[in-house]
Amino acid sequence: MDIRYHSYFLKRFKKLSTNLKGKTISAIGKFTKNPHDPSLQNHKLKGSLAGKRAFWVTGDIRVIFEEFNDYILVIILDVGTHNQVYN
Repeated sequence: MDIRYHSYFLKRFKKLSTNLKGKTISAIGKFTKNPHDPSLQNHKLKGSLAGKRAFWVTGDIRVIFEEFNDYILVIILDVGTHNQVYN
């Protein structure tokens, strides 16, 4: 799996607390090993984010991404609370 990080994700990631940065890195690592790990709750998005997907870092923190060619390429787009990434 080739993972690339959008500049917007990197900007938002820098603003996370140290604890959330660690949890985000851990979740991305788990995602890299198995994007369908049930604990990530990987799911399709609707509305203005249709065509993109999200997975959980914590109960309220999400990572938004796009996947191409059955997860050969993944572009991580955003990270933040439910309200931040879905609005």
